[in-house]
Order: sequence, then structure tokens, then C-alpha cells
Amino acid sequence: MMTTGYGVDTEPIHQGYGPDMVKIQIGRDARSGSGCWSCCSCCHDTHTNLLLLSSNKQIQTNFSSSSFLTPCSVRNAHLLHSSCRTIKAMAAEDTFTVTTHDSKSPASGNRLALISLSDKKDSWALLGNGLQGFGGYKIVSTGGTASALESAGLSVTKVEQITSFPEMLDGRVKTLHPNVHGGILARRDQKHHMEALSKHGIGTFDVVVVNLYPFYEKVTSTGGIEFEDGVENIDIGGPAMIRAAAKNHKDVLVVVDSEDYPALLEYLKGDKVDQQFRRKLAWKAFQHVASYDSAVSEWLWKQTTEDKFPPSLTVPILLKSPLRYGENPHQKAAFYVDKSLSEVNAGGIATAIQHHGKEMSYNNYLDADAAWNCVSEFRNPTCVVVKHTNPCGVASRDDILEAYRLAVKADPVSAFGGIVAFNIEVDEALAKEIREFRSPTDGETRMFYEIVVAPKYTKKGLEILRGKSKTLRILEANKNEKGKLSLRQVGGGWLAQDSDDLTPQDIQFKVVTQKAPQESELGDAEFAWLCVKHVKSNAIVIAKNNCMLGMGSGQPNRLESLRIALKKAGEEVKGAALASDAFFPFAWKDAVEEACESGVSVIAEPGGSIRDGDAIDCCNKYGVSLLFTNVRHFRH
Repeated sequence: MMTTGYGVDTEPIHQGYGPDMVKIQIGRDARSGSGCWSCCSCCHDTHTNLLLLSSNKQIQTNFSSSSFLTPCSVRNAHLLHSSCRTIKAMAAEDTFTVTTHDSKSPASGNRLALISLSDKKDSWALLGNGLQGFGGYKIVSTGGTASALESAGLSVTKVEQITSFPEMLDGRVKTLHPNVHGGILARRDQKHHMEALSKHGIGTFDVVVVNLYPFYEKVTSTGGIEFEDGVENIDIGGPAMIRAAAKNHKDVLVVVDSEDYPALLEYLKGDKVDQQFRRKLAWKAFQHVASYDSAVSEWLWKQTTEDKFPPSLTVPILLKSPLRYGENPHQKAAFYVDKSLSEVNAGGIATAIQHHGKEMSYNNYLDADAAWNCVSEFRNPTCVVVKHTNPCGVASRDDILEAYRLAVKADPVSAFGGIVAFNIEVDEALAKEIREFRSPTDGETRMFYEIVVAPKYTKKGLEILRGKSKTLRILEANKNEKGKLSLRQVGGGWLAQDSDDLTPQDIQFKVVTQKAPQESELGDAEFAWLCVKHVKSNAIVIAKNNCMLGMGSGQPNRLESLRIALKKAGEEVKGAALASDAFFPFAWKDAVEEACESGVSVIAEPGGSIRDGDAIDCCNKYGVSLLFTNVRHFRH
């Protein structure tokens, strides 16, 4: 208890990292008998801020050593001075709580770190302990973060102790306050900035660590989210603090990614000011906010209109890793990840876990993506082998070991050095088969692959595959998210379209010939149709018994693609199904007739040619079933 004179006693009720809380017992001033307070002799007539909440008798005020409160009449008049903490004269007896801010800072001269995070990970404790341990920082934090840090045994000052204002509007307003943003934005080399902080008793923040509400994860969660709930998940205070800190990065270190915590702590251990490091963090912060805003914008557009193509488009992509080179050694390259997909644990190859092998190359990513996209389309256990983004072998079987052997056998020369993908778990038996399988070309050479991709692996299966080769890349991939826009760059612009997500189950195979296919033939046609979708145009696929026998791809002449596929299929073409990604145009007679003469039993194609009638007549002549899908699957 400290007596201030003239019947006024003060008692500190809180000592911490925030402002001093002083309890003032008020008594009547016997000398003046008035209801006002008089100034001590060391004060001058300088105004500062005062807020008296008469409903709860709480005075909230900011002042510095060069300022004091002149009389103010809200039931009682008050005069405070921060340097001597003296109060003189009093009105009726009462008790008030006064919040005072020292001119040095709310941390009493200590450095301040502001932490406000949504993902409460174990790395919080590491960060907090590092800041308070060797850094000597006092941590200021918001409600949820403060509680988590306190639970980890850290000393925390809640932000309302800095602002002298409670969280309000259901959490919409927490940190939007001059005592927060002034401490972030003030330039330390500008005298008038620092004088303004001193005048209002605002401390400076040297470190700001913020991440935002997981907006994209919330609005894309299973079952969706109500519009109002989506709006409430839009972060306001977080982006404001991030932008403020990033703007003033010369004086404030801003961190938005937990992966940067170790680098931050290492930087703080030294005494060298590295502006390049600060600029890098600031750049990352602005990118973080920009990608967040783009996710909100995209979601809001979808809630406003059914048009998938907004007037402007921002794609939030983050650098995952630099690559050794591009498609060719003379091209520099890097790999970026769609942040919106990675947040919801989707994205296929982009978010795949690499368990083993050399680092991925540009071409590895392209081929692995093609293989994973193709194998993910099949419902039954399936193996797909890809070379230069084209599937050269595809087979579905209840026994995945048999499916693997058949997929490789379809084109063993192309399969050597290719990518193998499965749509089910790789267990011990399958891993052994992959490791020991000999090439069908000579029966001796072990098959070599660049990559194996699967949704998961057993512990033993992974161990066996790791023993196959030091360089074999083993990827565990997430399911692709459908419905995303497909973007492709052209000179000076971008092409955007829906992803081609149609499956045979979405398509009606219309019989247009006299002969209808048997159930097994229809199944082969559907299988071939699903395969041809993933082959570069002009594309032809021949398949039987849920196994691709041959394919022709990338030829400007569809007849040439047909001949390549027939050559690959060989004698097995008899009774097989043929699929074409587009209708047979000018050389319809040569192509259709050559296919019929080869012995195929059913052909599936989109139809739509002005000469469809001639194609139907040709199939009727040879007793071949012709199915129109009314769907084209060009791939360029």
C-alpha cells in the first residue's frame, strides 16, 4: 500500500508483462472539500487520454512522464501523473481500478513478441520457450493462443492488458487497436514516431508471429458450410497484423509459417541485423495474406454465381522445392504446390509423401501425376505403367499381383524405366513382386522403375521396396480433388477449363449398330474408354478382359495411331474392344474398316461426324458393335 496524500491510497494489484494495475482507495480531500483533483507541483498542463467507465468505476488511461490528466468531470474529477504516481484531492469515497502504461513499454523495458495463432501445434512451446529463454522477450497473445501457451508453462500477457479493452463483437475485434498496431508500425528511426508512442504509453513489438483461421479447410469440409459460418471464418485482425509487421519489417520480424520458427530463433541468437532475412519473411507474409484473400474471394464468388470463371483469378501456389532442371538440363525449374489443396490434405502428387529415393525431377512429377491420375479412375484393384505421361500398360484384377504382371507385359520395353502406380495398398507380397519381377522380354533382367506410387504402404512392403534400389522414388499420394479448374499457359495468357472428371459411369454408351455388345464386351469397351481418356491425342486403345493390349498416341493422323495400337496388341486383338478419343474423320473408311478387319468385336467412339452413317454401315458389314458416347476425350 502506498499513500499518495490527501486521503488517497494506491495498492498495486498486478505486476506482469502488461500495464501496472493500481487499485486506488479514494477519500474526501479535507483541505479543499471539493470534488476535484489537484495537480502535484511537478506536473504541467498537458493533456493525455482518459476513459472513465462510470458503470463499473474503472478508469482506463494512458500517460507518459511528460503528460498528465487535467480535470475531467464524469461524476468525479481525476488527475494522474505517471512519473510520480501521485494523486491529490478527492471527492466521495470510492474505489477505482486505474490502468497505467509506463512510458518505456508495457513490458517495463523488455522486448515484446506478439503471438496469435490458429493451429495450436507443439511448435508453439518451442517458439515461446525460445523467445522467453535466450531472447528475453515478453509474450503478448490473444485468448486461445494465450491459454495454449500458458498451458505449456509460458508466461503470457493477454492482449486486452495492452489495449485496456476487452475482446468484443464475438471475437471480431481483438487486436484492432492503436496500442497494438502503433507498436507494430512505429519506425524506430523516426523520432516523432517514438515520441508519439511515448506520449501514449505504447510499447514496440519486435516480433510478430501470426497464422490465420483455416478458412479453406472450413469452407470445403465434408457437407460444406453455411454462408454465415463461412463469413465468420474470415480472419480480419490476423491479416491486419501481418501486413503491418511486413510493412515495417525493417524493425519487426514477421513469421507466418511454423517452418520458419527455427530460423527465427537462430536469427535472434545473433546480434547481426540481416535485412535480407527480414525482407524474405516480409515477402512470405504478404504472399500468405494474398493467398488467404484469394481463397476467400474464390469462395465468395462461388456463393454469388454459378459462373466458374470470375473476372479475375488468383491462384495461391507456394514453392515446395527447386528442381535440378526442367524438361531438359538447360532449363531451370521449380515445383509449386496449390496451397488451397494442401490445406485440405488433397492434391494428388503435389502433396505426396516421398518415402525413399532420389529427389524428384520435373519429368518425374509429370509422369507420376499422369500415372496417379489414371490409376485413381479405376474402382477395382488396378496397376498402371506410364512412360512420358502416356499409360503403356493398364490392368485391373482382383489379384493385384496379376494386374501388375499384365500391366508390365502390355509393353515391357516401354515399362522399363517407367512409373508404376497402384490404387490400393502395397503390401509385402506386392512389394516382393515389384522387386523381383523379371522383364518379359528376356525373362532375366529385373524390371527397373523410376517411381512407385500408391495410396499407402504396409511397413514391411515399404521396407522391401527400399531395398530394391537407392534411387527408386516411393510416393504415397492423396486422392485427387475433383472439380478444380485446369490451367494451362499460352504466350501472354492462360487457358482455364473444368478438369475432365467424367468416368464411364457418367456416360451412356449408345448402341448404333445392328449387333449389340455382350456384357463382357461392354465391360471391355468401358475399360478401353477409361484408358483412352489418359492417352495423348490422337488416341486409340485396344483392351480385353480388363487389360490394355495396345495403344497408339500422339499421332496427327488417327489412322496411324490405330495401326500402332493394332501392332502392339498383335494376335490378342481378336474379340477385343477398341476405343477412340474422338470420331474417325476423313479416313473413316480406312480406319474403321481396318479395325473391323483386325478382329475387334466392339468399337467405342464419341460420334458426331457428318459421316457417322458410313461408319455404322461398315461395322454392320463386319458384325462389329459400335457404341457412341457423345463425349470426347482430347488430351494435348
